[in-house]
Amino acid sequence: MAYDVVVIGSGPGGYVSAIKAAQLGLKVAVVEKRETFGGTCLNIGCIPSKALLHASEMMAEAQHSFDTLGVEVTPKLNLPKMMAHKDATVASNVNGVAFLFKKNKIDSFRGTGKVLGQGKVSVTGEDGKVEEIEARNIVIATGSDVAGIPGVSVDFDEKVIVSSTGALSLEKVPGHLVVVGGGVIGLELGSVWARLGAKVTVVEYLDTILGGMDGDVAKQFQRLLSKQGFEFKLGAKVTGVAKSENGATVTFEPVKGGSAETIEAEIVLVSTGRRPYTDGLGLAEAGVELDERGRVKTDGHRTNVEGIYAIGDVVVGPMLAHKAEDEGIAVAEIIAGQAGHVNYSVIPSVVYTSPEVASVGKTEEQLKAEGIAYKAGKFPFSANGRARAMLHTDGFVKVLADKDTDRVLGVHIVGFGAGEMIHEAAVLMEFGGSSEDLGRTCHAHPTMSEAVKEAALATFFKPIHM
Repeated sequence: MAYDVVVIGSGPGGYVSAIKAAQLGLKVAVVEKRETFGGTCLNIGCIPSKALLHASEMMAEAQHSFDTLGVEVTPKLNLPKMMAHKDATVASNVNGVAFLFKKNKIDSFRGTGKVLGQGKVSVTGEDGKVEEIEARNIVIATGSDVAGIPGVSVDFDEKVIVSSTGALSLEKVPGHLVVVGGGVIGLELGSVWARLGAKVTVVEYLDTILGGMDGDVAKQFQRLLSKQGFEFKLGAKVTGVAKSENGATVTFEPVKGGSAETIEAEIVLVSTGRRPYTDGLGLAEAGVELDERGRVKTDGHRTNVEGIYAIGDVVVGPMLAHKAEDEGIAVAEIIAGQAGHVNYSVIPSVVYTSPEVASVGKTEEQLKAEGIAYKAGKFPFSANGRARAMLHTDGFVKVLADKDTDRVLGVHIVGFGAGEMIHEAAVLMEFGGSSEDLGRTCHAHPTMSEAVKEAALATFFKPIHM
């Protein structure tokens, strides 16, 4: 059978693209090598990590906040039950995707996909049997894989030396967890185990955590994590990770020179980023061009080969599930003859720790580097009535706007529920709104979101409650 679209990969980008294409009346098939749909995100990434983040956050609340609120409990960790909650959450989500495929009459092929050329894809099943599929259009949505440490050989056994996959399924709380990499994934998973009782040490090559985030946010966030017991080794180049008698060791040396140091840990989590998964796809043989980092080159989602598209982690841009979803929808619309589009300047980013960190648009450092004249407004949650009532006064909201036009260029939040609050900023920026537009928009009282309004007021004039 010939299809209008064959999507290789059923992660957030792939499954959303397939569903949208089917909704637009196209005949669609999906190729997936896993037993379940959803890719890394739903199976071993975004969804299971958020289940553990929420559960561990509830544990921390019970330990540290309930008594102040007048709720007396004696919390006790049941790790197997917490892991069962995580697994049930994953099952619910992946089964939901399977239902949506059935609902939208999308065919699925289980096995490893390979592009044979324009209009042809092969699928190799676990039994080695190869099946060929014909399609007018092919969408490469194969996501990404663990990158490892540049120049360092790491033997992942997912028991002692683990990637994010193993860190989601530890059988007990480690006494000492060393996280190599101070990015989003490492800090999120480090937070889970820190709340459950582990000592957590983060070793990061840069002199800041959350590289690429707004500097004010990163500094404040590091202070908050330090208060939670995190230890940081910044500006440190890891030169070795090895198993030891009692667990594993991590050896590193100062980037700016100095003596090497070795620390021991029960578990080492290597979380130094991800790389595009393009190996074995037959792209070179099919004539599809890749860049120097192994990403598929595209021009408006199209590759250099007619009828072949690429989205998500395999192309340039932030490796975010929602970015992949937007690209998947845009590609489906383009294939259907519509004007698919992604606004890459308004893609929010969230770190699901406690407190959360959320950002959309330009950072202050980027504006300075680009020579853009801007003004900034900040408002702390410590001055917010709802935050005080909820015992969540850490953090602030920061709004950046063009100095002349007042158009909002970036918004950055560190605080409880930041990941939910960031979207009013995204909507504002999508419509080219100003800080005055946001500041003059009525916000319900009392809410955490009032801090967003106050930061906007601080940007174009003065806040009321500070």
